Amino acid sequence: MANWPDLFVVKQFFEPEICAAIAAELRAIEGSAATVYGRTTAGLVDQRARKTIRLDPAEQTVKLVTTRLWECKDAVEKYFAVALKECEEPQFLRYREGDFFVAHQDGNTGMLNLDAEQRLISTVIFMSRQSEDPEAETYCGGSLVFSSLTDQVTIPSEAGMLIAFRSEMTHEVTPVTHGERYSIASWYR
Repeated sequence: MANWPDLFVVKQFFEPEICAAIAAELRAIEGSAATVYGRTTAGLVDQRARKTIRLDPAEQTVKLVTTRLWECKDAVEKYFAVALKECEEPQFLRYREGDFFVAHQDGNTGMLNLDAEQRLISTVIFMSRQSEDPEAETYCGGSLVFSSLTDQVTIPSEAGMLIAFRSEMTHEVTPVTHGERYSIASWYR
C-alpha cells in the first residue's frame, strides 16, 4: 500500500482572497442541520452519524465553486483514470465544536440502490485553516481521516485546498475541539 490513500490534491484551488471572501460569507449564514443518506433517497438528520450545519450561500458563490470544480474535471479524470459526466451541486458546511461525521463512504460501493451510488469521485475544499493550537479563524480537531482495514491517514487542511478521492474510500471528520471548520463537499459522477 505504498500509494495509499490515492488522493488528488490542489493546494490553492482557491486563491487566498477568494477563500477568505467565501469563508466570511459562510460565517454570516445561519444554516440548518445536515442530513445523511441511508437505504432511502430522502436524507434525514441523524446527529449520531453526522453533526454539522449545511449552509446556503449566494447563487454566485455556488456558481463559482461549481465552475471551478468543472474546470478541474479533466485533471481529476486523468489522475483517477475515469470518465466523469457531471458534478453534483456543492454542499457548504460548518462544523462547530463537537461536530463530526462518522466513518462512511460516499458512493460507488454497490451496497445501496441510491442515486448516490453513481458518485465516482468525492471532493472536499477546505475553507478554513486547521491548527494544533487555538488561533483566530482556525479550528482544532475536525481532521479528515481515511481508513482502510489496516491503516489510517489524517490529512492536514489548509484554507483553499482541494482533496479528491474515490467515493468508495472510507473517511470521516473527527470532532472539532476548537473554532469552526468550513468546507465544501461535492461529487463527480
